[in-house]
Amino acid sequence: VQLQASGGGLVQAGGSLRLSCAASGRTFSDYGMGWFRQAPGKEREFVSAISSSGGSTVHADSVKGRFIISRENAKNTVYLQMNSLKLEDTAVYYCAARRFGVRTSVISSQYDYWGQGTLVTVSS
Repeated sequence: VQLQASGGGLVQAGGSLRLSCAASGRTFSDYGMGWFRQAPGKEREFVSAISSSGGSTVHADSVKGRFIISRENAKNTVYLQMNSLKLEDTAVYYCAARRFGVRTSVISSQYDYWGQGTLVTVSS
């Protein structure tokens, strides 16, 4: 599976962005998908995940109520809608795919494929 993330950019605090991750190479609907992020000088952390069917989602406490993960299997794409952005949301955001993705996972080592990352910068 090849993953291509896009949609990052510069946004003011309180604003919104939507990230997209396009997948190719395998049957997208078999894969659970996740978003992770890594801020400068920090460890990569879990953000959001969605099951292969889209019926189950999970979000980190730090983004709950502000971020929404969704997917369109017909378009081989997963999205991360980010609202009410905060300075601390600044990071490189990575999408990832895991086989046997009926259930969601918050653990990065359980993901098999990773995209190249897209930078989100939130300014004051």
